[in-house]
Amino acid sequence: MRDPYQVLGVARGASDAEIKKAFRRRAKELHPDRNQEDPKAQDRFSELNTAYEILGDETKRKQFDRGEIDAAGKPKFQGFEGMGAGRGGRNGGFEFNFGQGGNPFGGRGGAQPGGGQPGGDAGFDASDIFSSLFGEASRRSRGRPEPQKPPEQSFTLEVTLAQAVTGGARRVKLPTGREVEITIPEGVTDGKVMRLRGLGQTDPFSGETGDVMMTIKIKPDPRFTVDGKDLRTRVAVPLAKAVLGGPLHVPTLTGAVEMTIPPLTGTTKQFRLRGKGLKGEKGAVGDLFVAIDIEMPASDAELTALMKTRSDTD
Repeated sequence: MRDPYQVLGVARGASDAEIKKAFRRRAKELHPDRNQEDPKAQDRFSELNTAYEILGDETKRKQFDRGEIDAAGKPKFQGFEGMGAGRGGRNGGFEFNFGQGGNPFGGRGGAQPGGGQPGGDAGFDASDIFSSLFGEASRRSRGRPEPQKPPEQSFTLEVTLAQAVTGGARRVKLPTGREVEITIPEGVTDGKVMRLRGLGQTDPFSGETGDVMMTIKIKPDPRFTVDGKDLRTRVAVPLAKAVLGGPLHVPTLTGAVEMTIPPLTGTTKQFRLRGKGLKGEKGAVGDLFVAIDIEMPASDAELTALMKTRSDTD
């Protein structure tokens, strides 16, 4: 640590007022907010505060001038006289002198008789300096923007059509690299934007955390065509079942269901399964429309002969 008189730039005989004035001037010059490009700015500012802790306190200043404390305010070893008992007597022992603590931001060394403060300038508080020099107005006057909430981040989450209908928990990786578990609401729609509050970037100055905007993208399902809140699907049906009718298994987003088709069902016929579509606004649920595709056998001699007979009679 350098000599505190040199740090403050004052002579050893400087008055309390001169020391205070020098500290105010140097604090304004060396404050880290005004020297953000200087990596040693914080060290210089700390050195200035330490110097003022000593010279701004009457007791500590005298201890420093007498050589009892060093430039950091720590007691100096005063030597010893023999190894006898006793502290500081002629029979000696080790002797250490510790000064009374002082605080440049409050009273200096405790109250004095009559209620005064030691060292003069009873009402001075260094914290007032920083309040006036580096308050909000000072920051704005220097053109430094106030810490703001970090900007929103965004990403797109792909979900299946079934996940969009049923919703549920999903583990996702955010733009920050953090992995969290989120809940997809039941019946979420394609293009829905969800705000994940407090899961974005954190401002290093204000400590505020931004939000993440998540856009839902529903992946196409080859089994279904989306028509508003309704779904449409086509199911292959063997020729015999199309002619004779019978049970038919139909896929839905929540699992296959069984329906019965009547005899002589053709490809122009559609069947409606109510409530098997997508959820719309205000909880309304769409339907699933089922059309059939008739499967013809690769070869069937009896069917071919029958069709020829029917053709000859037409």
